[in-house]
Amino acid sequence: PSTHLALAEWTNQYGPAFTVRQGSNVTLIVGRVEAAIDILERHGGVTLSRPESVVGGTMLSRGQRILIQPAGDMFRRLRKAVHEPLQPKQAKTYAPIQLDAAKTYVLNVLERPDLFKHFTDLYAATVVLKITYGQSAPTSFDDPDIVRIHEMARRFLGTLRPGAYLAERFPWLRHVPWYAPEIKQYRKDELELFHEHVNKTRMSIEEGSDGPSFVRYLLENPEAHGLDSDTLAYIGGSLYGAGSETTAVGMTRIIMSAALYPEAQEKMISEIDKLIGDRVPTCDDMGTLPQLDAFVQETLRWRPIVPLGFNHKSTADFVWNGYHIPEGTTILGNHWALSRDPDMFPDPETFEPQRWINADGELKPQSEIRNFIYGFGRRVCPGQYLANRSLFITTALLFWAFRVSEDPSHTIDPNADNGGIISHSLPFKVAFEPRRSVEEIKQAMMAAD
Repeated sequence: PSTHLALAEWTNQYGPAFTVRQGSNVTLIVGRVEAAIDILERHGGVTLSRPESVVGGTMLSRGQRILIQPAGDMFRRLRKAVHEPLQPKQAKTYAPIQLDAAKTYVLNVLERPDLFKHFTDLYAATVVLKITYGQSAPTSFDDPDIVRIHEMARRFLGTLRPGAYLAERFPWLRHVPWYAPEIKQYRKDELELFHEHVNKTRMSIEEGSDGPSFVRYLLENPEAHGLDSDTLAYIGGSLYGAGSETTAVGMTRIIMSAALYPEAQEKMISEIDKLIGDRVPTCDDMGTLPQLDAFVQETLRWRPIVPLGFNHKSTADFVWNGYHIPEGTTILGNHWALSRDPDMFPDPETFEPQRWINADGELKPQSEIRNFIYGFGRRVCPGQYLANRSLFITTALLFWAFRVSEDPSHTIDPNADNGGIISHSLPFKVAFEPRRSVEEIKQAMMAAD
């Protein structure tokens, strides 16, 4: 079985945290919520680092990719540069971009429902490209820019696959001139592409463009981060690479869940009809639709986007639960096992959005129930506010316009995925039944806000 499933099985056998030895490497596998909060958040000061990634982190990214950068001065600078333009207040300035793209998405699905997966990918790429660089929307997922950026992301994730490169076991190989020549080419390709996009943003600012973007913020506030041009280019490229694919997977899973669980979908739809009615949902409705929020949260719990999570590394000895955890231990919070913790999620294999709702019909607070899909402590994904708003507005508009159902001739297998670090569902078919007249949907989606 997949690694996340095997480790989750071991969690059931060996308890909330256990160690696995591979040669001299010791990995602490954490598979229960309380243990994860304790180890990766309360002890976050000594567990926020990452193990060195020789190929992806050092050879390819030269320490310029925040996702895999170990703790230290460079990580602090990257984190500061990324967090400021993505904090809730600043992230809110991107809401019009997200709403526009979501409306286009609904129009596309109305026109060609059979291509919904293509349009989901296009929506995510459009939003993240516009937010990252302020660049106008590509009209197709085959757009050369999008193809190139996705190819870079695919190559990078490929370097993180266990066993992909011998240099992870023998780090001295990085100094051998003939070792892994493709990585040198990948580096060249990435730098060229990432700089190209930053330069486009710079030119549009000089030409008087007034739209907000992540890279614009970094270019206009250089004193806030003091990063060189290569690092700035990498930050932009990384944001796009991480944000686009995960948003697309999240949205695809929401559609899958709706088709598989019509009763849960109906609760969400009747809430939209009751609280939104005939007017078109906007980003200002965020926080007023608890059934929709619960549906999204339950989808992300039931089928996590990154089922295994990413490794942490302890930078000092510490004691957890009477156990001594030495410095240099690799620590993995297995998202799949955490999402199946029976103490926080009773009957975890059941898709049940109501587990997120309290007796008053409101969303329960994070202190009571939470997802770990965005990571832990100071390693938490800085794009979470953007991602949540993208998923909210797209889900609200989609189910305002349609009811989704399983295609009777093609049953959906929710366990079929590509086995990647970011877990894509294999293609599936659904039917989109318009809940209003086609004309009404078209007019609503084309109207100016």
